[in-house]
Amino acid sequence: MQNSKNVLNSNEIELLGASLHKIEQKLIKKTNQDGTQRIWYQGEEPYFDIFFDLLDSEIIWFQFTLRAKSLSWDNKRRELQTGVTNELKVDDVSFYAATKTIEADEKTDQNFLELVKAILQTRCEEEIFKKALLLFDEATSSN
Repeated sequence: MQNSKNVLNSNEIELLGASLHKIEQKLIKKTNQDGTQRIWYQGEEPYFDIFFDLLDSEIIWFQFTLRAKSLSWDNKRRELQTGVTNELKVDDVSFYAATKTIEADEKTDQNFLELVKAILQTRCEEEIFKKALLLFDEATSSN
């Protein structure tokens, strides 16, 4: 997804952000007994979703996937990691609709990172997205 942000105009980015809908908690597999809460947003475009794991209202992990690209963050590594998913591979014999594998990029895809940030900024009034954007600022300022 080279030049991701350049391929999508601001209207398309706004539409992607607006299409994200929170999935009802009762539809999400319960997380561990440690008090972790999972929040899932799904976009109207296939293969577009965001997962947040929260502990005491703080993000401890999140994963954003769009068009077979992935960006994730966790509180142990405290860095943004991009990668590619198997979601668009039709010849994958291990394909099962409820699973995806992610192969990490050797070098962070800065264009995809900027696209993800732009999509999250369309929802910056919402607390969870505001917190995710702060993690972006923290992770990118330490590079």
